[in-house]
Amino acid sequence: MVGMVVTYCEGKKGAVKDYPFGPEPLVMKVGGKMFALISDSSVSLKCDPAIAENMREQHAAVKPGYHLNKKHWNTVELDGSLSDDEVKSMIDHSYELVLASLTKAARAEVLEGRDR
Repeated sequence: MVGMVVTYCEGKKGAVKDYPFGPEPLVMKVGGKMFALISDSSVSLKCDPAIAENMREQHAAVKPGYHLNKKHWNTVELDGSLSDDEVKSMIDHSYELVLASLTKAARAEVLEGRDR
């Protein structure tokens, strides 16, 4: 499932791989900001706080962000208990939140396909 997560993240417009913490974890960024932090068995994703709480209550595999702001980040265990579509939906949400947080100019660069 980790391979699917990496491939899906790479397919996002303007997504860039980065390794700011060493060889692990893989960090996916858009507009210079992180939207996914991928390890061997989990992915941490930005999430609207109200939705984050709800996701944690509904799914044992969704926990407060590990080493991240627990109000705005969830760590999702890639243990097979969530479908690919559910994980992709969470990635989409994270990506959209981060994209929306960019300046208008930075967002335009991403959406027009220009590198920063």
